[in-house]
Amino acid sequence: MRTPSGPPAEPPEELTAARAYEGVWRFTAPTLESSVPQARHAVRDLLARQGAPAAGEILDALLLIVSELATNAVQHAALLSPEITVEVTVGADWVRVAVEDDHPYRPKAVEADESDIGGRGLWLVKMLTAEAGGKCDVEHTASGGKAVWAELPLALPAGGPTSPPPVR
Repeated sequence: MRTPSGPPAEPPEELTAARAYEGVWRFTAPTLESSVPQARHAVRDLLARQGAPAAGEILDALLLIVSELATNAVQHAALLSPEITVEVTVGADWVRVAVEDDHPYRPKAVEADESDIGGRGLWLVKMLTAEAGGKCDVEHTASGGKAVWAELPLALPAGGPTSPPPVR
């Protein structure tokens, strides 16, 4: 068996260099209704400024998810959480958004009745995430609160959106 001579081969640049759009960004906002569109616009502007190559359908879903998660935090956590934190993480081929608050309650996705005005937010987040081929969850934070997050691919799965799981 021969041993290779010379320096080891370098991996392709695309495997070693971080893309300019990759990174983690955090910002806070008060738990006020006016923070919901501000959070959505901040995420949209951040992804545009960084040049993240998100497909149009993915960006639309992600911004709706930001709105739903921020709305839930504003409506349900304001009493115990004077502000929310939005974290955006962009990887090579995915984007994750998390909304954190100081309320310890872990929300559950429920399908609301047609007569209900609200109550579908987290269910909608789960459906949008599943359709895009992503994942979402709720995690406790070190401060005793929670972070609700969704992670989506930057491009739609091959063959378009996937079918959402059946609602039970």
